[in-house]
Amino acid sequence: MPVITETERVKEIIAHGGGAGLTELEFFAREICAWKDSDVRRDQQLGERYYAGEQDILSRKRTVIGPGGTLEAVENLPNNRVVDNQYAKLVDQKANYLLGKPFTVDCKSEGYAAKLKKIFDWRFRRLLKQVGTDALNGAVGWLCPYYGPDGGFRFKRFPPWQVLPFWADDEHTELDCAVRLYEQEIWEGFAKRTVERVELYMPDGLHRFLLSGSMLIPDVELGEYEPYITAVPKGRDGKLDPAKAQGYTWGRVPLIPWRYNDREIPLLRRVKSLQDGINAILSNFQNNMEEDARNTVLVLENYDGQDLGEFRRNLATFGAVKVRSVEGSRGDVRTLEITVGADNYKAILELFKKALIENARGYDAKDDRLSGNPNQMNIQSMYSDIDLDANGMETEFQASFQDLLWFVSRYLLQTGQGDFTGEEVSVVFNRDILINEGEAIDNCAKSVGMLSEETVVEQHPWTVDKKKELERIKKEEAERSAEAGEYAGAFRHPGGDSGGDEP
Repeated sequence: MPVITETERVKEIIAHGGGAGLTELEFFAREICAWKDSDVRRDQQLGERYYAGEQDILSRKRTVIGPGGTLEAVENLPNNRVVDNQYAKLVDQKANYLLGKPFTVDCKSEGYAAKLKKIFDWRFRRLLKQVGTDALNGAVGWLCPYYGPDGGFRFKRFPPWQVLPFWADDEHTELDCAVRLYEQEIWEGFAKRTVERVELYMPDGLHRFLLSGSMLIPDVELGEYEPYITAVPKGRDGKLDPAKAQGYTWGRVPLIPWRYNDREIPLLRRVKSLQDGINAILSNFQNNMEEDARNTVLVLENYDGQDLGEFRRNLATFGAVKVRSVEGSRGDVRTLEITVGADNYKAILELFKKALIENARGYDAKDDRLSGNPNQMNIQSMYSDIDLDANGMETEFQASFQDLLWFVSRYLLQTGQGDFTGEEVSVVFNRDILINEGEAIDNCAKSVGMLSEETVVEQHPWTVDKKKELERIKKEEAERSAEAGEYAGAFRHPGGDSGGDEP
């Protein structure tokens, strides 16, 4: 059965709806409105909120059983809302594990490598780590390459919930087009209001609209259309001539997806119930600790007062109440105590946190395997889950880098910096993992003579830049050889014979 691309599907829907007046613009408007309230977009926004600490526990209410057995919210009971954001800790842990250290770009062409190093500077590496966090929270992060005002190669990051992709294949490897929806505050006279702006990324350029209800109207303020690349030639006087500017396209949609996994499942979907459970356990424990004699269940005998409201008020205000004895029955006030087992809460909390780490495929930095002097096998065992998950994420990011390098090579070709289209590039992610340095250094020392010097230097834990370290070694060897030659020359006669007693 032939595969129908998203573009063909759009054309087919428009063609069938031609009698009803359905245009391409109306089609995109309907798709955007349906996507705005979709489960996929809600999950992406929820992942970002949980990462920021805005979790479900913050809207929890204390309830009691009311008339008819239904639950009713009450305001006179402790209602603590404690957030222990273990989810954000795991997101940062996984992002830093794979993207925290600078990645290495290897290629045969030294000129190409130098240009890539300039493009993939510290600003890009910081941006890539943010995209990695987006991928964990929202399943897919997005980067948009573009030309800056100075003509340099730049990147823009789009949050996952702002981008609606239209894929050309079921594997989601090639884009037909994409929609970006974002809110912006604007001033109208002395009043401020929020508008929803739409950017439609098509092969022929960028189209801008405003979403008004369920309709797309051209964005006159920012411009209805803009080419991805604008070339402004110089006039005879050597100055730029904007009147002769020409627009160009990349030849493909300039949006690059960076996936957490091939199923595009966000991390929160694996662990949300466990994170909510941790928050509930801590909140319930604090509630129970605060339910003392002034706000817990009390048993009254011969209370000297009018009603229970007055009793509670006197108890809260004065810390005392009056009771009386009637016909030999002695008055009394006592509580129905429920012992708060702190050990039980602690045990359940530890189980939940352990389950959260395992389901998120992270690692526990306080693991018992790290006590004392752990060997490398214990460390690797602790890192096994996060390492397997990082392997899948790295596979997706490697594919995204190949898409990114296509735009980089096109930029270098268009700006006259060289044609590197056929160059093979390898991107190596240097993972941030604990090691036993003493054991690693000992293994490097034992490998001298069996492995090349370059391999030994590369595997040494203190090596930062392999190339620079090898250059330092060669320089020191040359200096030692020169010193040895000078030392040997001091014991020779001018004629060249070595000194010493003659026979």
